[in-house]
Amino acid sequence: MSSTPSPVVLVTGASRGIGRAIALHLSRRGARVALHYGSNEAAARESFAALAGTGHALFRADVADPAACERLVRDVIAHYGRLDALVNNAGIAEDDSIKTASYADWQRVWRRTLDTNLVGPANLSYLAVQHFLGRGGGRIVNITSRAAYRGELTAQSYAASKAGLNITGQSLARALGADNILVFAVAPGWIDTEMAASALTGPGAKDVLAQHPLGRVGTADEIGATAAWLALEAPANLTGCVIDANGASYLR
Repeated sequence: MSSTPSPVVLVTGASRGIGRAIALHLSRRGARVALHYGSNEAAARESFAALAGTGHALFRADVADPAACERLVRDVIAHYGRLDALVNNAGIAEDDSIKTASYADWQRVWRRTLDTNLVGPANLSYLAVQHFLGRGGGRIVNITSRAAYRGELTAQSYAASKAGLNITGQSLARALGADNILVFAVAPGWIDTEMAASALTGPGAKDVLAQHPLGRVGTADEIGATAAWLALEAPANLTGCVIDANGASYLR
């Protein structure tokens, strides 16, 4: 009797923080994780070593580069012979305050942020969908942000990229539902990760905490559990949803 193979899930930006937590939860649920990283190989190997079960693999790529995206998806499918879900988690956030940034810096940050946070995930989604169409379906989970709705004072390009990713995912959900390709998003608020450390420990930390009725910010583990559930188990009727995972710090 043959058993159904464990699902293969590509998680981008999985060397630390939310991406690492997503990869850990997926591995605990029996998935084989294609763990992507951009440059921090040491952190990626730490994440890889922490995964439960077997059948995982490491892949390096710059998701801002269209050719690298194509190689990444091709290599994952070549390695496993299949891809069942894509989690677009990789992202960057840089200071681009319109009051202080030079025009040259403004251009640089916006281009890099949009290429990494929006165009990259769109390219990876395109490539994954071409595979899903030949297999009867698949899933995409986009990690966005409450910033998509609330805005950011000093990271306007980040907020814009996440808003764009939300609507890209919802557009794909509408276009691909009949093909059994489901698209979801998780929009975290402040999460206790290395990326947010300066804001959570700096002069504005009290103001950040005051936004949260729970008396704390979210954890990567909470987002990881939510994203893994969407990638593997969430009912099809949730396609197109954006789950606000911000501890009621921003409601819409």
